[in-house]
Amino acid sequence: MGFCHRLPAAPLDGLIEAIWDWDMAPLAHHYERVLPSLGAGLIINLHEDETRVYSDDAARTCSKMSGAVIGGPGLHSQIIDTAEQIRVMGVVFRPGGAHALCGEDHRVLVAGDINLDDMFGSRAHALRQRLLHTPQPAQRLDLLEQWLHRQLHMPALNPIVSHALAVLRREPQWMRIAPLVLETGLSEYRFGRLFRQQVGMGPKQFARLTRFRAVVDQVQRQQQVDWSRVAADGGYSDQAHLTHEFRAFAGMTPTVFVASHGAYANHIPLD
Repeated sequence: MGFCHRLPAAPLDGLIEAIWDWDMAPLAHHYERVLPSLGAGLIINLHEDETRVYSDDAARTCSKMSGAVIGGPGLHSQIIDTAEQIRVMGVVFRPGGAHALCGEDHRVLVAGDINLDDMFGSRAHALRQRLLHTPQPAQRLDLLEQWLHRQLHMPALNPIVSHALAVLRREPQWMRIAPLVLETGLSEYRFGRLFRQQVGMGPKQFARLTRFRAVVDQVQRQQQVDWSRVAADGGYSDQAHLTHEFRAFAGMTPTVFVASHGAYANHIPLD
């Protein structure tokens, strides 16, 4: 039992940040808040043939899907329950990387999770069945990587989008998109439409989320945080601006995040 993850071999490493396997005892808390990500994700539940997401209110209305889904990238946090997070596998795609697997307009993935069976039919079902009957995590990771390699069509991102992603990830505090658009030779409308199709969100949203993720990485292991300094270093106009962005993306304030997070920055225990 444990948590294993690795970077897949080329050419998958250009599309995927990590494939992972989680096999752990049930957690003490019931719900977790999952922070939004820059890339799409694939989830395969090997404990239950179901995945669940809950509304962010007192009612905790539950939406259910099959045991294998692909979705994201995210613009808002999601709430899941830990009862299904016992034996789970997954894939973290790089921004735009999931297009090689599903060929979908990424805006569809942002709108909601998609059942893997709906995309791959019997191939998705057969994958989950083989994973269920594979006892060792390293072997499960091998199987998943081999399956991905067979399914990927390897369409390259448009060079304009690739360049824009590199700039915005290198300088997430840079919100002046106009000079970037000017470099492309496209109109602002055409550039924005192409970026949203291949990444799932507009360039300004991507820059905002990248900047937020950089702050999360910076403060996740700190007990005492100078938020005014973090805001200034992260390119926010002031601490209030940073707090606003945390509420938008994480559903909580920065101070609540630091007080609440556990061993994994993306998963915040709730109750």
